[in-house]
Amino acid sequence: MTFPVSLPRGPVMIDVAGTALTDEERECLLDPLVGGVILFARNYTGSEQLRALTADIRALRDPALIIAVDHEGGRVQRFRSDGFTRLPSMRSLGVLWEQDHFAALDAARAAGFVLAAELRVHGVDLSFAPVLDLDYGTCRAIGNRAFHRDPQAVAALAQAVVAGMAQAGMGAVGKHFPGHGFAEADSHHEVPVDTRDFDTLWNEDIAPYRHRLGRQLAGVMPAHVIYPRADPSPAPQPAGFSPFWLKEVLRTRLGFQGVIFSDDLNMEGARVAGDIVGRARTAHEAGCDMLLVCNRPDLAAELLDRWAPVPDAENLARLAAIVPAAESPAWLADPFGLELHPAYVQARQVVIAIADDAGTAPAMTAASIGEQRTEMLRKDG
Repeated sequence: MTFPVSLPRGPVMIDVAGTALTDEERECLLDPLVGGVILFARNYTGSEQLRALTADIRALRDPALIIAVDHEGGRVQRFRSDGFTRLPSMRSLGVLWEQDHFAALDAARAAGFVLAAELRVHGVDLSFAPVLDLDYGTCRAIGNRAFHRDPQAVAALAQAVVAGMAQAGMGAVGKHFPGHGFAEADSHHEVPVDTRDFDTLWNEDIAPYRHRLGRQLAGVMPAHVIYPRADPSPAPQPAGFSPFWLKEVLRTRLGFQGVIFSDDLNMEGARVAGDIVGRARTAHEAGCDMLLVCNRPDLAAELLDRWAPVPDAENLARLAAIVPAAESPAWLADPFGLELHPAYVQARQVVIAIADDAGTAPAMTAASIGEQRTEMLRKDG
């Protein structure tokens, strides 16, 4: 019998290739710099397999690595069958909001509860959701992932989603601060630039974070977007590399106390900060607590070999606070128990009845988000 290695969580979150851990991946996940694992659709074939994978990851270390996923609903939902409900796009809730505010809030809370309960029963700690970007109808990366154009509607609907997630014991991570909805370019493949001034961003895109919702978020993920007219720095960087956005605006002006997660440092929008070590160092110094490196195991290995940040007690405390603290209730112990839980059954019926957004979303080359690694591995052999 093996026992978990006692090791503080590090500031790097990486991924794994398949549906079960390899010996090489186990060794990598024991690196002191690693603090979490992000899962993708390629890591999932069914309910039992996913529960086995997350249990295997969890058993490696004490405290256990944080297990996260991008699981928003609509086109960004990693697990869609065998124990998982197909969740509507968040714009669907915005459409419902236009018809009936109260029905939309009930549906949003139900969606958050179902989302979180189904992930938690499979051993996943965290979803990078909800999207708080405003729906300007221009950004290829966002599209119908956004609730609405009106920041007050976004704040209200997101707060309901967050309340539903909290009902299942999961914290929420709002993204992409201060706002990715206006810039047309997709930061997965380009470096977006938003030329609006600070006051416009503060009154529009940042408004949901200024709402009481901002105090209810467990985490925030900044955008790989440059705001040259809003950021007074001599050489403005994307928000995830900017002390102005993370330390001055998010931490000081907004008083945010939770975890700041970088967006994937392998995205095109992050490459302005240099090689993988330069990106990690710059993001960490700017204020990111946890740095994501996805779909490039070679770059993850390079970062773990070459980067040596000084451990930070405040960082460790924030990471500890974002995972569920209490032991899971009986209804979250296994999928069968969840399916019999009255609150879940009721919420799931509400979610299934939500009419999904039928509008045309901007094309997003990431059909994509997070799945490029399959092609890379195939090409590299």
